[in-house]
Amino acid sequence: MSKTSIKSTALEQRVSLRQHGAGAWSMQVLTRYGLLLLCIALVIFFSLATPAFASMLTLQAILSSKSKIALLALAATIPMIVGKIDLNVGFGIVLWHILAITLQVQYGFSWEFAVVAVLILSALYGLLNGILVALADIDSFVATLGSGTVLYAIALWHSGGRQIVGDLPDAFTALHHTEIAGIPIVAFYVLLVAVVLWLITEHTPLGRCMYAVGGNPAAARLNGISVNRYTIGAFIASSVLTGFTGVLIASEQGVGQASVGMDYLLPALVGAFLGSTTIRPGRVNVWGTVVGIAVLAIGIAGIQQFGGDFWVEPLFNGVTLLLSITLAGYAQRRRLLNQKAVQRSQAVTKKEMPPTHEADQRP
Repeated sequence: MSKTSIKSTALEQRVSLRQHGAGAWSMQVLTRYGLLLLCIALVIFFSLATPAFASMLTLQAILSSKSKIALLALAATIPMIVGKIDLNVGFGIVLWHILAITLQVQYGFSWEFAVVAVLILSALYGLLNGILVALADIDSFVATLGSGTVLYAIALWHSGGRQIVGDLPDAFTALHHTEIAGIPIVAFYVLLVAVVLWLITEHTPLGRCMYAVGGNPAAARLNGISVNRYTIGAFIASSVLTGFTGVLIASEQGVGQASVGMDYLLPALVGAFLGSTTIRPGRVNVWGTVVGIAVLAIGIAGIQQFGGDFWVEPLFNGVTLLLSITLAGYAQRRRLLNQKAVQRSQAVTKKEMPPTHEADQRP
């Protein structure tokens, strides 16, 4: 497969300034990088409107509070690449952050073993979801909604509906509260995960196969790609990243409670959907997700500094979700039209080529 796979960008329409003119080139730049330009514009606007926004304190607050959402958005991006939705980026961290604390406080596990246990259990849970979706052929939204609700019930039972509080090792809390050159370490976690996912999805046969599965599962299967294997693997990777985020939330708060977690679901999905409208419009992509979360984080932080009420954030997330889904659908339709245009031009080129006879190929 690796020898015959086309590049993930092979069917994207390429517009050059010299061949297609300034208008077409500008439209392509605006389509691909419009969200990034909006992000920069928001920073400039809020910095001019409220000078306190352009401060290291604001940057630290945004990176510290939104990095977990960014990790969950990247976790949601992985199944979306293969055409599935994993709601457990919200449900999963409810149990994982509680479990990371109770294993240490109530069962006397070392923090290292507690973290490893959470990651292993989250991988097994992702395997279960992958089996439900790939082998049992249950819609991913329904499967993860059902399994996530069960996981939430387990979290309530495990915690007894109470907060779990105890003395946690300094090394465990340092997983979140450490700073490097004044930047919260969680921001470096996001950067590392984003780079690894970008390299895998954009520059390896594994990533091309994942996009093939998400684009057309039937065609991918006919080309020898194991659709079930890539689907299950995507859910496992997403669940492990969600488990790691749950560990970071436990490290940050030091308290386990079932009310924590669901507030992360909507912004994580918004970031992933919004990311599919930029960088690679019409296709879920890693850096688009990062830019989408940045827009959410900067927008909400700026509105709050203007004195926005407590209900502004969920309103902003909900409106942005509807807008991002609309834009994602439009970008996807444009991408499909571009692919059909490329395929038609390739077919016309083949027809215009003169026939080649065996006699002509002899020396």
